[in-house]
Amino acid sequence: MNFSDVKLPMGAIKVGETPSMTEKNVIKGLLKNHLAPKGKFGYIVVEEGSLQYFWEDDKENIIDADINHPIVIEPERYHSVVMSGEVLFRVEFYKVANIFEKDKAGDRPGEVFCECFA
Repeated sequence: MNFSDVKLPMGAIKVGETPSMTEKNVIKGLLKNHLAPKGKFGYIVVEEGSLQYFWEDDKENIIDADINHPIVIEPERYHSVVMSGEVLFRVEFYKVANIFEKDKAGDRPGEVFCECFA
């Protein structure tokens, strides 16, 4: 298994989250190349089962996530989620002061879950 040891930055403030999803009702945009909401870190929290994740610029390095191994999603870096079995997970979103916001164009399926906290 290839787990990530990356942690959220100090001072990260939670500003939203998706509902819990399964392999059957996952937001389809998460399964293809996409970006986190502008200026936010994502944090994949697996509640049951496991899933995989990869950066579009490092597709050979598949990262595993399970209940004990969440994944930090860097802002403005294209990525995708892969599910090969039963899983229950959510994506939390965090704002960090003084984060540099690039202006990349791309799908941002998590944006709608941060609006109420803007």
